[in-house]
Amino acid sequence: MRAPDDKEVAMAGKSLAVGKSVRDFTLKDQNGQEFRLSALKGKKVLLSFHPLAWTSICARQMKALEKNAKVFENAGAVAVGLSVDSVPSKAAWAKSLKISKTRLLADFWPHGKVAHSLGLFRKEGFSERANVLLDEKGKVAWIKVYPIKELPNIREVL
Repeated sequence: MRAPDDKEVAMAGKSLAVGKSVRDFTLKDQNGQEFRLSALKGKKVLLSFHPLAWTSICARQMKALEKNAKVFENAGAVAVGLSVDSVPSKAAWAKSLKISKTRLLADFWPHGKVAHSLGLFRKEGFSERANVLLDEKGKVAWIKVYPIKELPNIREVL
């Protein structure tokens, strides 16, 4: 099964198209702290969707965000990881990966609500592997959906 291209995502997605605003959402991170998208107006935000915690490709994807946290900060951007895993799972996973700067958001309940709202929820019960870059006004500036087994290239994101 191949990943949909950008045009297909825009057509299939509820509001996922370049130039569209992303609806505000609030999720808890691995520390149980609330993350509210609208609180980041004025900053670029990378929503880095990974299918499930505890898998090797997802771990490498989140470690790349952590390794480049200072680069994102210097660019006036915030990078967060999102999956349908629960807060306790995210907490244990972040600890095992030594992730402390990057917020890993639990799109757990209602199950995959944020992924659904962006047209990135798969019938298997988890999200696509995707990067969605929002500009300072909360509008989609760039989208890429990757094959599930492909590690996103952090250089193209940066």
